[in-house]
Formats: sequence, C-alpha cells, structure tokens
Amino acid sequence: MPDTERRTDAPPTTEITLASGLQLSVAGSCRDVEAAIVGAARGAMMELAWLDDAATGQPVGVNPDHVQTLRAHPG
Repeated sequence: MPDTERRTDAPPTTEITLASGLQLSVAGSCRDVEAAIVGAARGAMMELAWLDDAATGQPVGVNPDHVQTLRAHPG
C-alpha cells in the first residue's frame, strides 16, 4: 500500500507524552485513553492507568500525574 494511502480499518492508537519526555503509543482512541487516565487519577493514591502498548499488546501502567499530552497517533 503506498504511503499516501491510510488504512481506515486500523484500530485507533494514542500517543502519550510523559513529563520525562518519554512517548508511549497505546491502543485506543484519545477519548478512551483519557477516560482511563482520569479514572486512575480519581482513584486510590498511586493508582495507575493500565493501557495496552500499541505495538506489542503488553499492558503498560501509566502514572496519571506524569501525563503531559495525548495525541491521536496517525495510523
């Protein structure tokens, strides 16, 4: 498939930028990822937002206090 074409059937992914500058790509739309992060922030102290790494499918725990930005990842 040429680079100029985009697959519309690809699952959505979101790029998270942390305070350290680390960027993570996780599975899910920005709204879904935001909801998981906000839910963790409202939960118990030190609760992590558990998301799936977009490339590996492995779970990734994100500290909501360290999230700086969310961006829809071009896919």
